[in-house]
This record gives sequence, structure tokens and C-alpha cells, in this order.
Amino acid sequence: MTEHRRTHALSHPPAMALLAAALLALPAAAQVPAGTPSCRLVQAGHLLDRPGHPARGASTLLVCDGRVQGLRDGFVDATAFSAAAGTPVIDLRDRFVLPGLIDSHVHLTSDKAGVEGQLEGVASGVADHAYEAAVNARKTLDAGFTTVRNLGDEDGVTLALRDAVAAGKLPGPRIVDAGMAISTTAGHMDPTLGFRDELHAALDVHGNTCDGAEECRKAVRRQIARGVDVIKIATTGGVNSRIGAGLGQQMFDDEAKAIVETAHLYHKKVAVHAHGADGIALALRAGADSIEHGTLMDDADLKLLRQTGAYYVPTLSTVNGYKERLAKNPDAYTGEVRRKIEWRIGITGKALERAVPAGVKIAFGTDAGVSLHGRNADEFELMVAHGMTPATAIQAATVNAADLLGLADEVGSLETGKRADLIAVSGDPLSDVTVLKHVEFVMKDGRVEKDSRGGAGASPIAR
Repeated sequence: MTEHRRTHALSHPPAMALLAAALLALPAAAQVPAGTPSCRLVQAGHLLDRPGHPARGASTLLVCDGRVQGLRDGFVDATAFSAAAGTPVIDLRDRFVLPGLIDSHVHLTSDKAGVEGQLEGVASGVADHAYEAAVNARKTLDAGFTTVRNLGDEDGVTLALRDAVAAGKLPGPRIVDAGMAISTTAGHMDPTLGFRDELHAALDVHGNTCDGAEECRKAVRRQIARGVDVIKIATTGGVNSRIGAGLGQQMFDDEAKAIVETAHLYHKKVAVHAHGADGIALALRAGADSIEHGTLMDDADLKLLRQTGAYYVPTLSTVNGYKERLAKNPDAYTGEVRRKIEWRIGITGKALERAVPAGVKIAFGTDAGVSLHGRNADEFELMVAHGMTPATAIQAATVNAADLLGLADEVGSLETGKRADLIAVSGDPLSDVTVLKHVEFVMKDGRVEKDSRGGAGASPIAR
């Protein structure tokens, strides 16, 4: 047990010790003294408390002050315990319970793209993006994702949303935020791409483009000064870049190295947008912590991923967004972007099929924003279709993603001392991962955020 978790477990010594002892000893009733922290019992028909390990059968969790404080097999005598401790009981005895899910790659401010997205970029203001982000955060939480890593924010909207959610002012997932993503001039995240020259000065006001090592160090420090949690960069072109420059390397070694070294100096991890094999290798040689998309990974890239221990985040759900928009409007994407999208649809999943047997570390990420928010769990079905098992896909969205985000001591499993983030579904996701598309119950930090089960077993939303 880490020092942090030892300290937390002792934060209410007499009451917490008695409650934990009572949980393990039940059905005998317990006499709990005054000053007991806010607690709940959660009864689960099946419980995957530690993804990567076998699921438990009937189980009972004790949740106090937003954290897991105890776990035992079987159903506790809820009537006796509730009478003794005044502890509400959440009855999920007919549901499968698992940790809150984690999406390592989202863009909360919008889910518009193509021509529509370009128009939104100049027609909508910061206030519009703020409200949109709040709505998308709620959708994401309702889908069972209690933690996300937001990899792109032009106006500080999701940085502010991160803080508002953390303070309990708004419902939403816990947010790890990258601020404005960094690229070279004419790179994937250059905000001027596709706009007339006279608009460039108005669009390029965030200082996220850099050319040369010194400028790139400064670009990182500029994001650090904004209070970001992680740095995102682009070492290759992008599918949605409005430029005919391909998907290969678009950053020099010294630029990537300067970015990664500066980020690590400030103890920030680096997520790298990269499609082409050359740009993937460049990022890994520089010390990147994750490769996002990784569409054209080759054997050398896979070897570097294993050697460095960096994570691969596949973001397969992008194809769902592309297909759905094109079905509604064949002109949703035009020119070079349309050609790249058609290529991406055809090749998506091939890299994952190579990464799984190669033994690289994989974390769940959707690129929601390109695909629709609230549909994050669609990624599971695609991951299984391209080489993963339901169990390893769930592990990628829990313990692996928690490790990538630097939150392994807080989330990703339901162990004593960790945050009480959990979801419940009907059916067994280890047999049929698609049941995760229909999350009925969501708890985050011990608060019930969603309960759509209906009937006598449902409890009211109590935040």
C-alpha cells in the first residue's frame, strides 16, 4: 500500500476502523460511534474489482467519503448494517459492477468536423465552446467514463471545466487536460490551415506552433504556464489537416526532443499524434509517453514501443464519425481531407492487429470529438474486432489508462483507498463487451451520477 493510501485509510481512525471491521464481520451488527464519515454499501452480483484478474461473484463494497474502504465476498446483511451505521445500501445484486472507465483521448469542446467544423471554428466563440464542453462532459459521464484525458483546448475552456468538475460545480468526468496541442508551422495543429491569409493573424493567437528547438521549448513552457496536466504534440500530418502534406513526419528530431525534455523537466507526460512510421519512431526516440493513432506502425516502431514502455492509444472510433457524417452528407469532407479519410477508414485497426501480438502496452482512447461524445464505448467493439479480448480491452480502459494518465494510485480498480468510481451493466462484459454501450449506473467519487435501471431496485440520484 502506498504512503498516500495508508494515510487516507487512517484519516478517520476510530470510525473507519470500526466500519471496515463491521463490513468484514457482518452479518453481526456494528455499533458505529458519532462522527462516522459518509458511507454507503454497494452490493454487486458480479464484481471486476481488478481488471486483468478474474471477476468475483456476489460481493459487497464499503464506500466512505468518496473512496473504497472495504470489500468482501457475498452480500452483507444490509438491514443490520444500515440500522447500525445509518449507511445507505445500493442494490446492484442483479448487475455486473466494474471500475469507472477511462478514455485517454477526447476533445470535449465539439464533435463537429469537416466543413461544418471549419465553419464552427470561426463562427462560434469561447462561450459557445464552454457550454458545448459542459454538455459533452455530461454525456461522457453518463456513458460510464469517469475519467478522461482531453487532448486539445484552444481557449482554456476545458482547463476551466476541469477545475469546475473537480470543485463539484458541474457534473462530468475527472479531466486530465493538455491545453493547446503543439505542432510546427503547417503541422497538424496549425490553426491557420485552410483559411485565407488575411485571417491568419486572428486565428494564430495561442502560440502553439513552433519551429526550431528553442521555439518548441518555449511553446511547452507556455502551456505549462496555463496549468496543463499533460503536453500533446504532433510529429506527423493528420487526417483532418486541411493541407496536402501527407501523414508522414513533420517535425525534426531536435524539435521533438526539445519538447519532450522540457515537458519531462516539469514532470508532464507527452502524448504524440502520429500516423506515419517515421514520425512514430521520432517521437519514441525522443521519449514520448504515448502514441496516439499509430496508423502506419512498422516493426521498428513496435520494437521501440516495447523498449521504451510507451503506450499505444489506437483511437479506432474515428472511423465511426467519418462514416456517419458521410452517410448524412456526402460533401461533409472535401478535397485532400476526403481522400485521407477514405484511406483511414480502410486501414483502421491494422496497427492494433500487429500491436496486440507484439506485446505493446495499450490504453483505451477514442478521439471523441471526431466520433460522437457519449458513444465512447463503441471503441470496445472495434478493439475486440481487431485482436483484443473483452478482458484486455476493459483492462486498457481501466488499469492501463490509469497508469498512462499517472492516476494508478487513484482510479482504474476498486481497491481499498482508491476513488469510488464504478459502473454497473446488465450482462457480462467479459463475454460480450458490447454491454458496455448501455451503462445503467454510474458512481464517481462515491456519488451516484446516473441510475437508469428503473423499478424498485433503483435509487435516486444523490450528488
